[in-house]
Amino acid sequence: MENEPSFEEALTQLEEIVNSLETGKLSLDQSLKRFEEGIRLSRLCNKKLAETQQKVEKLVEKDGMLSSESMSDYE
Repeated sequence: MENEPSFEEALTQLEEIVNSLETGKLSLDQSLKRFEEGIRLSRLCNKKLAETQQKVEKLVEKDGMLSSESMSDYE
């Protein structure tokens, strides 16, 4: 997508959607539209995280050889 938001932008938008849904002040139609947009943004964030994890795994070097390491090893 050409106008795809960055991970940070998508996450901020997702937080705003959650906040608006939690107020309970939206109509059913508005809530459904916001929920659908939230699902789209959630999937986008997950996709970007998976892509980043793959890049990190490719860049991790161990004993002169590229190897794959779990991101949880660094937490």
